[in-house]
Amino acid sequence: MTATVFWQLVLGFGAISLVSVGGGIAVLPEMHRLVVEVHGWMTDADFARRFALAQAAPGPNVLVVGLFGWHVGGIAGMLTAVLAMTLPTSLMAFGFSRLRARLAGKTWLRIAERGLVPIAVGLIAASGLILARGAASGWIPVAVTAGSTLFVWRTDYSPLWILAGGAIVGALLL
Repeated sequence: MTATVFWQLVLGFGAISLVSVGGGIAVLPEMHRLVVEVHGWMTDADFARRFALAQAAPGPNVLVVGLFGWHVGGIAGMLTAVLAMTLPTSLMAFGFSRLRARLAGKTWLRIAERGLVPIAVGLIAASGLILARGAASGWIPVAVTAGSTLFVWRTDYSPLWILAGGAIVGALLL
């Protein structure tokens, strides 16, 4: 991994981490823009596959950046991307939690917290659209994506049923 790529990972994921209201998955569209559109490190399909792999693994969702970093620069890229994505946010969360404890009960703080909810929901919805676009390589993936969306939206069943169904469809298509 060259020094230029190292700094691109640090600056890119470091900046993204600072706006990750709603968690790391909320900024998935910006991660996509960084690794697919700006730097061309991977394709839409590669991005969607790495995200799916990260979701299948135990642990925090944001660790998908480790797979992006691995793709770009091996182990050094993985460590760089994960630290750049988690360290700034962790420090901010620690500082904010101390500040919030002192400001508990303030009206303006409750208003600000409630105002962040629709932002987080919008960012997460944008993430879903980015992933759906990456998976849309034919009519079967589009149908599975649409059916999955409707299933999760309109039923109270566990999303694990969708994962099982997607695995079956994927196995049949191989």
